[in-house]
Amino acid sequence: MPTGELRVSHAEREPVIERIKEAYAEGRLDHAEFDMRVHLAMTAKTRADLAAVTSDLVPAPLPRAPVAVPESPTAEDRMLAAVAHGSGYLTTFIGPLVLMLTSGRRSSYVRRHAVEALNFQLTLLMFVVVTLGLGGVLYAITWIVAGIAALAGLAGQRFRYPLTLRLIR
Repeated sequence: MPTGELRVSHAEREPVIERIKEAYAEGRLDHAEFDMRVHLAMTAKTRADLAAVTSDLVPAPLPRAPVAVPESPTAEDRMLAAVAHGSGYLTTFIGPLVLMLTSGRRSSYVRRHAVEALNFQLTLLMFVVVTLGLGGVLYAITWIVAGIAALAGLAGQRFRYPLTLRLIR
C-alpha cells in the first residue's frame, strides 16, 4: 500500500496544524484560508489528504542547534582543580567544599572537579563511619586515586572517581 493511502492519526495532524498556524502568523494565509486549512487537516483521512493541506507552503525552517565551544581551562583553573583533589589528603571534604563554594562560582571547570572530589571524600567518609573505622585503611589507596585525579585536573582533562556516590551536582 502506498504511504499516501495510509490513514492518519491525531498525532500526525498536530504538526500540520502547527505549520498552518505558523504560516498564518507569517502572513502567508488570510483568516478564511487559515480556517479552511485547519478544517481540512482535522478531517483528513489519509497522509495524501494531509500533505495536500500544506503542499504550497514553504517548509518551516529547522532550528539551528547552538555550536558548543569546548571549554579550555586557564592555568589557574587547572591548578585549582588539582588543589581540589589534593586537598582531600589533609582536610577530607572541607578543602573541596571550600573550593567549590569560592572558585567554583567563577569557573565551571573548577566547580566540576571540586564537586567530584567532594563527592569522593563524602563517599569515603560515609564508608568509614558505616564500617566503624575499619574502612580507614582505604585512605591509603584513595591517596593514589586522588593523585591521579589531581594530575588529570592539571592536564585539563575530566576525571570521575570510581564507585562514588554523586550526592552533590
